Order: sequence, then structure tokens, then C-alpha cells
Amino acid sequence: MASLPSRCLAEGVGTLLLVYFGTGAAVITLLLAAGTKPATAFNVGIGQLGGLGDWLAIGLVFGIVVAAVIYALGRVSGAHINPSVTIALWATKRFPSVDTAAYVVSQCIGAAAGSLLLFLTLGAEAVTVGGLGATAPFPGIGYGQAVLVEAIATFVLMLVIMGVAVDPRATPGFAGLMIGLTVAGMITMAGNITGSSINPARTFGPYLMDGLLGGANLWAYYPIYVIGPICGAVAAAFFYDRIAAA
Repeated sequence: MASLPSRCLAEGVGTLLLVYFGTGAAVITLLLAAGTKPATAFNVGIGQLGGLGDWLAIGLVFGIVVAAVIYALGRVSGAHINPSVTIALWATKRFPSVDTAAYVVSQCIGAAAGSLLLFLTLGAEAVTVGGLGATAPFPGIGYGQAVLVEAIATFVLMLVIMGVAVDPRATPGFAGLMIGLTVAGMITMAGNITGSSINPARTFGPYLMDGLLGGANLWAYYPIYVIGPICGAVAAAFFYDRIAAA
């Protein structure tokens, strides 16, 4: 097994890539819609293609990056790249407390670095127009509804992780593909409800950098993207253990 510093570095870099490319897809969608780049009939804002067209594209980018990181770094750190996953594994006694804290900190640092790199790539409009891809409930969605949606989506994601990656009986070689597709599906479905974070670090990075770079202050919504994903992931891990042992 790699040393803890090496594993933390892998988690940080993996989360950086997730945020840079995943939220980058959302930001570019908004920039195209705002006319800051040459647009075509298909380059319109989030939700303008009936709600799912843009979200499918964004979800696929997230899913592809998740799969790539799992295949590239999974053997080093397990490629959690999500505090909810790390905490769920800790809660089910699969991960030590010291490593859990180090992983979560590394993931959040990586997410913030990914948002900063996105700003350096796209310029100020990534913040002023795209909000660095920060998540927030869409109009008409209450706080409790948003927490519930994030919990359900993360429950599905963690259930798949348990079945294809954690369970020693899983068929090797398919974990990255199936987890990536699940991420893409959850984002496509829940994107127009909560922005579909399913990952506290993924929301932390844009929130922090938006605040530091003059963007919107959305911290009031952050508990949605902590409580929902963590509760959903922990519930899925215990549920899987219960049914797998039956």
C-alpha cells in the first residue's frame, strides 16, 4: 500500500481533475449561453434543451473524469475523490479515522485548486457568469427537498460503489466504468433540482473560490451538500452490508 502522503496527493489531484473538468463543462455551458463564446443552436444555457440536454453533457463529462481517475489512481488511493465515500467507508469500519480526516482535507484542497485552475484558464467570466460551476437549489426547490435529492442520488452512487468496488466478490475491471456512468446518470436527473453535487468537496471548491474571487456567496446552501451526500452514502453502505450478509 502507498504511504498516506502519496495517497492524499492522489486524492487531491483526482478531486482537482474532477472539479476542473466537471464544473468546467457547466461553466462553459453558461458562457456559451451568455454569448461570450461563438454559439450554435446546441450551445445554449443549462436547462434550455428541455432541462436534460445540457445536463446530460455535463453529467457525461463528470462521469468520464470519475472513471478516468478511478482507473488511473484507484490502485494508489482507492480514488474516493468524494468525502461522502470516505466517510461512509469509515462509518462501516473499512477505513481508519486518521486516514479519513487526511483524505477529506486533501479532497477539499484539490477541489479548491481545481476551481482556481478553472479561473486561471477561463478568466474572470468563469466567476461572474459561470459561478465556477457552484451548486445551488433551483427556483422552487426547498431546503429540505434539496437535502433529500442529494441524499437519494448519493445513496444510489454509494450503493453502486459498494457492489462493484468494495465487495470482494465484484467482477474486476468494471468499477470505473459503472461508477462513472452512475455519476453521469445522477447528475443528468438531479442537475436541474440541486445542481447535483453528490460530493461535498465538489461544492466546497467553487464556493471557496467564488468567495475569494468576487463571486456569489452561496455558503448558506452548503449544508445541503454536506448533510445530503453524507447521509445518503452512509445509509447506502450500511444497507449494502445488511443485504449482502443476509
